[in-house]
Amino acid sequence: MKQIFQNDWQELLAPQFTQDYYQELRRFLIHEYRSQTIHPEMGELFNALHYTACKDVKAVILGQDPYHGFRQAHGLSFSVLPPTAPPPSLVNIYKELHNDLGLAVPTHGYLKSWCDEGVLLLNAVLSVRHAAANSHRNKGWEQFTDAVIRCVSQKPEPVVFMLWGRNAQEKRKLIAPHHLVITAPHPSPLSAHRGFFGSRPFTRCNDFLVSKNIIPINWTLALHVDIR
Repeated sequence: MKQIFQNDWQELLAPQFTQDYYQELRRFLIHEYRSQTIHPEMGELFNALHYTACKDVKAVILGQDPYHGFRQAHGLSFSVLPPTAPPPSLVNIYKELHNDLGLAVPTHGYLKSWCDEGVLLLNAVLSVRHAAANSHRNKGWEQFTDAVIRCVSQKPEPVVFMLWGRNAQEKRKLIAPHHLVITAPHPSPLSAHRGFFGSRPFTRCNDFLVSKNIIPINWTLALHVDIR
């Protein structure tokens, strides 16, 4: 079997790669990438898993599907590549981050440093056609990312799951009771004022980790980044 991951995800997810649904998903993606403009680039589809091994996961932030504009999606939920400005949902996440922890708001939307802290920035669907949100729904990604969530849920160490919005909250049934699940409306401008603002997810996450004798997450982001 081709080596997809250089960390523990390779063994944990190996059973998925031989299943019919994954083979159908793979064929679909090959055709889509050849015939359409797809985000993110193929080599970035699994960045969330490349950057954060299962053994290192302390928190999961679950998104829906990737941003569908140019130079936005790069395989991490809510994150965008510089010099792209933070999209509206991420702007609201930054507002809550500032109000919750008093952290300065970055000029960029690049969240990889959170991955380095043990935050799995996972989307339920890992690809999308350009300018067509949800265009890769129900093609098999959901089954694959459910398997990812189950792997994290099976960790004996407590993990924090941040489920923002109805779609993310549907995954709650996959999560074992020894983990902390933080739910809130989606940070989109359409819903953030209905309870996302003021939910203090970052403080609640770290308080829980500390209570379990786990080193808390450093949510601080560099004010500026330059990726070329």
